[in-house]
Amino acid sequence: MNPPNDSAGSPGSQHPLSDAAKASQAKTHNLFRSFIVAVLGSFFVYQLDINYLWLSALLTVIAIVLGIMVLVRYARLKESKLVLFGTISGMVVLAIQVLLLLTSALFFTQVRDYQQCSRQALTQQAASMCQTQLEKSLPQFR
Repeated sequence: MNPPNDSAGSPGSQHPLSDAAKASQAKTHNLFRSFIVAVLGSFFVYQLDINYLWLSALLTVIAIVLGIMVLVRYARLKESKLVLFGTISGMVVLAIQVLLLLTSALFFTQVRDYQQCSRQALTQQAASMCQTQLEKSLPQFR
């Protein structure tokens, strides 16, 4: 008796990809990996020091460009839903990162002073004083 013809169930029944399709998929995956590295790099550089704000902004712009490229490739070629999900998630993170960067740039001197103060604070009370000093230096909106 012959086994049932199940085209969706067995991995051997899928058609092998052509060389052009494999190359296209590899390019999309490389762009996606570069996008993820740029997103993570932007986030971690932002955490280092406010003086590296320019580098974080540069990495954010690079990540946005790479993310758009990956989304365009997905829309055109419909390659991987996991890549689509990861790219959309990364773009949401980048939107938040852009807001953080703009806020930090707007209040650059206050954030820089707070970072210097908090690095020197050895006790919880000193850290609280740094935070109070930051709150007093920021404009009050009422």
